[in-house]
Amino acid sequence: MENNTSLQQQLLEAGVHFGHLKKKWNPKMLPYIFAEKKGIHIIDLNKTVDHLKDSAAAIKQIAKSGKKIMFVATKKQAKEIVSECAKRVNMPYATERWLGGMLTNFNTVRKSVKKMQSIEKMLADGSAESLTKKERLTLTRDKDKMEKVLGGIAQLGRLPAALFLVDIGNEHIALSEAKRLGITTFGMVDTNCDPNKVDFPIPANDDATKSIAIITNYIIAAIAEGLAERQASKDEDESDDSNNENEAKARRLEAEAQAEAARGGRSRGGSPAGGPGAGGPPKRRVPGNRRPAGGGGTGGSR
Repeated sequence: MENNTSLQQQLLEAGVHFGHLKKKWNPKMLPYIFAEKKGIHIIDLNKTVDHLKDSAAAIKQIAKSGKKIMFVATKKQAKEIVSECAKRVNMPYATERWLGGMLTNFNTVRKSVKKMQSIEKMLADGSAESLTKKERLTLTRDKDKMEKVLGGIAQLGRLPAALFLVDIGNEHIALSEAKRLGITTFGMVDTNCDPNKVDFPIPANDDATKSIAIITNYIIAAIAEGLAERQASKDEDESDDSNNENEAKARRLEAEAQAEAARGGRSRGGSPAGGPGAGGPPKRRVPGNRRPAGGGGTGGSR
């Protein structure tokens, strides 16, 4: 309970409870509104805490399964916060502008990313030195322009499993693309938005930088936890595999040693049995046996 209270206190201090003007509200946000004060709606922080914890638990499981969560925040006050947070846990992000079709036309976007990476490679390994100064400048400008928009998704090899949006009204294109592809959506929802549009709505002030920072950092902490658990289970599996390998090796060596011992025992015990007279003691040849035959021959000649 203390933990809940302290989180609620932090959210209160960050101004997460301040909604929009009453005249701008979306009636579907009614369950999340606590009261109205001086024409401004106040968000119920108990609901915010509950939804934030649910979202964090779900996002942690996605991270633990090794899938990617993409962060989308093109608002001026959210750009820097979100890009820094996403970089910390090595997750893709879009903070400059949302390219139409970034998800629905992902293959084409990947081609642009590959083009950007090939230009970077050319400029880095010196193969662009053979070009004229003007051509090099054009390449650099193209790379910078693409880096600005596509830099956050450069390492994204396939579609993300989830999207985290700051201000779902502002990021409606990204939201509709995610919905069309069946991608799970998490979002900060202010009093002027429809919370039913996202799978995991977090009722919160999506304009104040402090509010954006506290919610995003909480989600990032959950992702980091999920990634740490994934790494720990991977290490455990590896150690189990090596233990199993060692046990199997020991068993194999033991079996080989037993087989060797059995073979050695047979060859030692088998030499008398496998000797010339296998039925009993060896018979000795008596030289005198030959003489009577030879003597008889000579006697006969006499």
